[in-house]
Amino acid sequence: MLPLRHSLLRTSLPRIALARRLYATARPPRVLVTGSLGQLGTTMVNTLRAKFGSENVVASDIKKPSMEQRSTGPFVYADVLNYRALEQIVVDYGIDWVVHFSAVLSAAGERNPALGLNVNITGFQNVLDLAKAHNLRLLSPSTMGAFGPTTPKDATPDLTIMRPNTIYGITKVHMELLGEYYREKYNVDFRSLRYPGIISADSPPGGGTTDYAVDIFHAALKHNSYESFLAADTRLPMAYIDDCIVGTMQLLEAPQEALTQRVYNVHACDFSPAELAMEIRRQHSDAFAIAYRPDFRQAIADTWPRTMADEPARRDWGWNPVFGTADIVRIMLDKLGPVYAAAAAAADGTAPPLPIVEDLPAAVVAS
Repeated sequence: MLPLRHSLLRTSLPRIALARRLYATARPPRVLVTGSLGQLGTTMVNTLRAKFGSENVVASDIKKPSMEQRSTGPFVYADVLNYRALEQIVVDYGIDWVVHFSAVLSAAGERNPALGLNVNITGFQNVLDLAKAHNLRLLSPSTMGAFGPTTPKDATPDLTIMRPNTIYGITKVHMELLGEYYREKYNVDFRSLRYPGIISADSPPGGGTTDYAVDIFHAALKHNSYESFLAADTRLPMAYIDDCIVGTMQLLEAPQEALTQRVYNVHACDFSPAELAMEIRRQHSDAFAIAYRPDFRQAIADTWPRTMADEPARRDWGWNPVFGTADIVRIMLDKLGPVYAAAAAAADGTAPPLPIVEDLPAAVVAS
């Protein structure tokens, strides 16, 4: 995995820089991360532990962690649907902040609406009530999927029409509004940012509509061809995981007085499957071929923005992504290329056997 660029926790806001220096003299916050073994959780836990100390970051999930994950710091079983069990963790570990990643994503939510409603609404309600009861800072990410078919598609602003028609989007609008209500009514320190599609080579796909933007690299390296489940011209906002983690940390650490709102768009780059394929041809192989056979995920993508306006995030807490489409393609090919080359050599008997490629981590997708 590429080292996370903690130096990229960049901002031109002196008050945020001043707030960060506080940790040199004060006790660092104790942070609970839900859903720590999926999507962005693993990378976020590593980043938090590097900054605040391993003992101050409690990872949690309903899945069994690897020995490596367990060895880096505290891990607890936590079902976000069980309020009392969550509360015991908060009390026992003296938790100050919660990063709530547990969620059922867009495509998975359409396959199992009941699960999506339960996890995304009841699970969030539990951590929100815990934040109220125990004076916690709560960051719970939202998504571009919170927008809907009647939302303006280009330069979509933070405040606009939001009438999503997916379980995922509906539950995220619910989350945003309820978090803002608790902020106004009970002074809960709620924060959220609307993720675009997140691209990485380091964790499994999370059941999102933007999974194609990672799957395509594996197919290019293994078969030099790919079948896209989205149409060629389906433009969507995207971001590389390092930018995503940096932005999440920036919002999590920002002083309350810097925040003019509680939910923010974040946009790094945007592309279509055809444009991504063109860049893969340029950097990898002129012979790379792509076919388009849209499935049910096309209808989801058609309701989402093509680009998002994110000036408030840039102004309030220093959001400043650095990875564009060409950068993402280069990084993905550089990271995954040696894996496939080594697997091919092992299959040919010219190198020691490696785990099959299908068992290796594949992607982080947040939408």
